[in-house]
Amino acid sequence: MSIRTRHDVIVRSLRRSGTATVGALAREVGASRRTVLRDIAALRDQGFVIHSEPGRGGGLQLDPQSIQATARLAVAEVFALVISVAATRAAGYLPFSSLADAGLAKIEKTLPPEKVRDLRRLLACLNVGNLSPLQDVSDMGSIDPDLLPAFESAFLERLHLKFYYRDAKGRQSCREVEPQAMLILPPLWYLVAWDPAREDFRHFRMDRISKPDVINGKKFRQRHVPFDKDVCPYSSFRNEVSELTFDPIVALVNMRSSGHS
Repeated sequence: MSIRTRHDVIVRSLRRSGTATVGALAREVGASRRTVLRDIAALRDQGFVIHSEPGRGGGLQLDPQSIQATARLAVAEVFALVISVAATRAAGYLPFSSLADAGLAKIEKTLPPEKVRDLRRLLACLNVGNLSPLQDVSDMGSIDPDLLPAFESAFLERLHLKFYYRDAKGRQSCREVEPQAMLILPPLWYLVAWDPAREDFRHFRMDRISKPDVINGKKFRQRHVPFDKDVCPYSSFRNEVSELTFDPIVALVNMRSSGHS
């Protein structure tokens, strides 16, 4: 269990039970008492108010009004929330949109500057549009949950991505590409990448990608992705936000349509 997962389990356990002993928490997370004590100290540093009551019947208690001072959301997690809202908008229906916008805006404001920069770079790779009604989606499958974390490293550090890909005829191949953009045409999601073996851009349906692996140390240069009417329909959000007031929601709402297939 990772440190972050342990922290989440400990907080949930304290919120659920009210009081818990160090020993009980250690058994729950599968770690030593000393590790749990270090986790408690780290959680206190993050802003959680955790009281300690010694003696029989005592234990650790989490203040229900405890406010976490440090944002713990990863860039990939915030990005997943933002693109989910964007994809729903592109599909033409987003109930309670004002509440979604307000919630995401609050999350964005809690991010430290370095995460905001990373989020901006990921958003710059995102294109959202509408799928052609002629597109067959009957064979659509689920997307590998490891794909988005792999994208975070590959896009932000410009590293090659290796994965297995199943084409429309069910044939599987191992591919190594340079990730350049993400194209969301609900309900289909695509990775747009430069394929060095073919010396051209390729669109990979994300539900056909499996076992993604970032190749550390193998970098590539950013290329201009030739989105146009001959490639596929898409919408590209305008980058009209300033360095000081970055708002991913505004950026995604201000999308412009361009082209049909």
